[in-house]
Amino acid sequence: MLLGNTPNQQPGLFGLIHSNRDFTQKEAWGKNCFNSSFPAALCSYLYSINLENIYMKLNSNLKVEHSSISTEKFYGINPNSDNLFYAFETQFTPYQQYLIGNLPGVDLVTQARDSGSCLQPIEIKLTALPDNTTCEFAEDYYGCEIVVRPDTIVYLACSIVENFRLNPSIIESVITGNLANITDWTEAISVIPYIPDMIDCLDAIALSLLDAQKPFLMQPIWKTEGKSPKLADNCLDVFVWSDLAFTRLFIDLAKIEINTYGRIRNIARHTRTIIWLFKMLSDFSINGSFNHGRIIDSLSYNTKNDKAFAVSGRVTHAYMTSAALKQPRIKKQEIKRIILNGGQNLLSPERRFDAIIFNSPDIFD
Repeated sequence: MLLGNTPNQQPGLFGLIHSNRDFTQKEAWGKNCFNSSFPAALCSYLYSINLENIYMKLNSNLKVEHSSISTEKFYGINPNSDNLFYAFETQFTPYQQYLIGNLPGVDLVTQARDSGSCLQPIEIKLTALPDNTTCEFAEDYYGCEIVVRPDTIVYLACSIVENFRLNPSIIESVITGNLANITDWTEAISVIPYIPDMIDCLDAIALSLLDAQKPFLMQPIWKTEGKSPKLADNCLDVFVWSDLAFTRLFIDLAKIEINTYGRIRNIARHTRTIIWLFKMLSDFSINGSFNHGRIIDSLSYNTKNDKAFAVSGRVTHAYMTSAALKQPRIKKQEIKRIILNGGQNLLSPERRFDAIIFNSPDIFD
């Protein structure tokens, strides 16, 4: 059986032979499922045509730079392997040891079928290009909005502390003494003056881990013709953020605020994310674990916890700008090689990408 095929020519997705979703059933094609399963198949498809994912890593100047990463290295296993299992919305159990309380799930965990071992936790953000803040711009300036869940920050903290699991106190050694003066973490007025110190600490930790950074978040893009619901001819590609590169999305915004106003004026979502991440790392350095639920719930600063933060395409464009952002490498005619055997007919067109595919039968001719 070829990797792209599915048993008995039933509906399926390229490469997803073994998973905890049954793609012959309509419920596996709902919006929440499709937004993670299609990207996983797209990533596998890239590998099959000898293309690598665009990999965004942090460099020694604390800037995001582009390289590439194969799907095999990203998944921790050859995507052609019959030993690969796709576990969607599952816990990456090796991280449980760092947490007090239950480990949340992550969008995808790649697993080895023979041993059942977890290989790689992957957050997935399927994003539209352009978003509504860049759709009026020239193509060179299109960007994608990213909305981040609080659970993503928990996994980010775990990804970082994993490097210090045998010696948590190393983190403590880079935490400045000023931060011990915070008397009440729940009060914004007590915390705001110390956010620049937290940023300095997070930057120092990042610089110490440059050689250990690892893939963290998969961001497939799907491109339309401006703000129309029509897919561009070159419409699909995959960007992968390392754990350290991902921190720039919220840390750099805070730095801009400090440079502009000389201080942090209030705790917006991106600055709250800095506080969450710092507190998780700080608690781990002292206790060898952290209570993520308590940190997120108690350090809300009168802002809902439904999301950690969001950044518009105007922000992400600076990090993602590349030939692949302007002209994604996968053409819309190739979607029929990723969505297989009539799977598109099981889609529930509740979101733009689902709806566009559902209403574009010509793609599958």
